[in-house]
Parts: sequence; C-alpha cells; structure tokens
Amino acid sequence: MSDIIKVENLVEVYANGTRAVDGISFSVREGEFFGFLGPNGAGKSTTIKILTTLLKKTSGSAIVADYDIDKDARAIRKMIGFQSQETILDADLTGRENLTLQGHFQRMRGDVLKKRVDELLKLVELSEVADKRVSFYSGGMKKRLDLASALVHKPRLLFLDEPTTGLDPQSRIGMWEHLEELNREEGTTIFLTTQQMEEADKLCHQLAIVDYGHIVVRGSPTELKRQIGGDTIILSLANGDSAAALAERSKQIVSSIQGISKVINIENGLAVYAKNASYLIPDIVRVFDENKIHLASVNFSSPSLDDVFLQYTGRRIRPEELSKKASSSYDWKRVT
Repeated sequence: MSDIIKVENLVEVYANGTRAVDGISFSVREGEFFGFLGPNGAGKSTTIKILTTLLKKTSGSAIVADYDIDKDARAIRKMIGFQSQETILDADLTGRENLTLQGHFQRMRGDVLKKRVDELLKLVELSEVADKRVSFYSGGMKKRLDLASALVHKPRLLFLDEPTTGLDPQSRIGMWEHLEELNREEGTTIFLTTQQMEEADKLCHQLAIVDYGHIVVRGSPTELKRQIGGDTIILSLANGDSAAALAERSKQIVSSIQGISKVINIENGLAVYAKNASYLIPDIVRVFDENKIHLASVNFSSPSLDDVFLQYTGRRIRPEELSKKASSSYDWKRVT
C-alpha cells in the first residue's frame, strides 16, 4: 500500500510565538488506522487542522492523497471527512435531515443520497430515531450522527479529532465498534487524535506519541509496549519536594537491586522497570526503609501506552489519574 499522508518537518508557530508543531515528520499508509496520542497542548489538533486545510502551516510540507495542502486545498477537502471535537449539527432538524443536508453540500441528490443516508443511519444505529429532531438526542447519539455526517460522500480518508471526548463508557465502546467496522469493511483510512490510552491501544494499527509539538516515539501499540521490557513500578517519595541529591541517591539504591532493568526520574519519584515486579516490591521497600528514605506509595502495572509515554517524557499524560488505572498497590508499611 502507498502512503496517503506524507509530512516533512511540519512547523506551526502561533502569533504569540508558541511552536504548537515543532518540525514533525511522519507518513500514513492507505487503509491504515493511524493515531496521534498525547496530552492537551501537544499539537495534535493543530496538526489535524493543517492536514485538513483549515489552518495554514508556518513551514515544512504535507501531501494528502498526492495533493499538496498549499496548492490543492479544494481537492483535498473533496476526498476527506472530518469530525472535530465539537459536535456540529442543526438541532432543529431531524437526524435524517442533517445527513441529507450534508449530502447536498457534497452535491449529492436523489436516490443515491437517500440510499447513502439510510446506510449511514444503520451504521451508527440511529435508524429508529432518524426522524426525530436532534435536540432530543443524547450526547452519544449526537456524536454518532456527527460521525455519519462526515461519511456521507464516502471519503477515502477520515480525520477524527478526539471523537469520543465526553462520552460515557458504553457510548465510547459503541463508537469504537463503528470506527473499526468502517476501517475494516470499507477500507477507509482513519487519522485519529486522542489522549485516551485505551482508545489508541484498541483502535490504532500505528501511532505516534506527541508531546510539546514533537513526536517522541512511533510504532504499533504492541511494539511500543514491548519496548518497556517488563512491568512498571512507580515509587512516590513521601517528601515530594526533596532535593535532587536525594532523588539521585534513591535512583542509585533501586538500581542496585538485582532484576531491575531501568530506572528513570519522574515528578516526585521514580519509575522502575523490571520483570515480575510484584516479587521485587518487598525488596525495594525494604532497602528504602534501611536507608531511611520514606515512600508515599508504590504502584505497579503491566506495560501500557501510559508507561511508554512516561518512559519517553518522564511524566504521564494525566498524572492525576494514576490512582485510577488498573494496577496493584501496596501499603509499604505492611510489606516491610
């Protein structure tokens, strides 16, 4: 398969001097489900706006389906679909009327359009409420209808900018199923931006992890998690504002334990990588206790994309949600 997107040294500098996109390069194969994973402010939405010709780049080059984004913006818009973070629908129209209106924008008419609208309503499971006004739709129903509106003209390439933001878990899973079917059955290339680890892991064949306008690593979810080389243990120091000397001493102490492959500094603690982490935790806690260094918490988990981001950036995408992720926790006082 050939590349449907080719980006070289793309830069976007805002009027205030912020380098929202800072010299990124990547490509997307036709038929691929490709993801941009990163936190708010990483440059994901800016990149997608440039590729969909909604924003002029500062420098670099980008080719979409053999069209240059600077010279062939109109041609690109005809062959892509785009769903933004914000739902764009006419609440006074029915679901069917919204899709029909979108078809008219794409110069579709008659039986061809009617058939396509019926197909899409079935795809996003809205056939039974197709003739109800959108103002009565739930948030999840509106998201699904918005997705359908981006598909009316059967685009070769679909851009999705955090499409499941704000959805409840059930609606999110339903949206994932629709997107997987679209990619698998119709061969639509999908470019997804997200800050949800689970979403990127489940949907994307290839993804780029982005932070502060840079691509920090790229690969398949499986390849990226394999690079971790074992479980991840997060050690949080009780005195989070400790001097750098104490942090370095702690790192040396942990590194000396047999079975640990890597240790990196993170905010208020250390990230430790090792196989069979659960067997090593008692030894880790004991050696900290012997050196009179107090731990606030110890957590471990199997490799995840969150751990990949942590390893390459020294922080998590949403540190405040660390305690919510599926992991095992130890009260260090109980295992000493």
